[in-house]
Amino acid sequence: MTTAPLTQELFREDGYLQHCEATVVEHRDDGFVTDQTVFYPVGGGQLGDSGHLKRADGSEITISNTLKERDSGAIVHQTDASALPTIGERISLQIDWDRRYRIMRLHSCMHMLCAVVPAAVTGGGIRDDGSARIDFNLPEPPDKLAIEADLNRLTQGDHPMSIHWISDEEMEARPELIRTMSVKPPMGHGRVRLIQFDGADLQPCGGTHVANSGEIGPVRIKKIENKGKQNRRIIVILDE
Repeated sequence: MTTAPLTQELFREDGYLQHCEATVVEHRDDGFVTDQTVFYPVGGGQLGDSGHLKRADGSEITISNTLKERDSGAIVHQTDASALPTIGERISLQIDWDRRYRIMRLHSCMHMLCAVVPAAVTGGGIRDDGSARIDFNLPEPPDKLAIEADLNRLTQGDHPMSIHWISDEEMEARPELIRTMSVKPPMGHGRVRLIQFDGADLQPCGGTHVANSGEIGPVRIKKIENKGKQNRRIIVILDE
């Protein structure tokens, strides 16, 4: 039997939500938990959101990061312990949208890179410096210029994104959807979230993405690094 998470994750269905009203339900040493949130927590290679909360009196408190507790499923908005809102208080949560949208573009770019490079993924992540990296299980480094050209055809193309859900059993029956070698998609809650870019990529993912691959825009392969006998790291940046 599955139980509902302590925090309703509004970003799962709409990554473009920038703010919401919420009720504070619990405190932590380093932050607070609400009944629902638009703040994405660190996970799946994606950075946690930052932003602020606004109280009824108009005052604001900075939220520096967002984490998710493994056991409870609670999403913790990290802030100064001396400035915690009270339990039961109604507040407005506002993410740093410019930062989130950049992260969304980078995350979607990582999916496009997976579509371009036909190899299993051994690791990856987004950085706050505006770059993202994916480690691929490849014996030889790929052609940088060819990868960049193929990637830009997708990131400047027209591939609409859609969200689908399948059961744990369906996920088990379709191992070809899993691109990562060491990390399986989160299962045990009855269903698994899939992100599809029409005509480009389909894979399990819990993160936030742009609505169309064209929103990513021009990108550059910053470098390709040798990280081991079968490990090639590709670092990509938005070409802004």
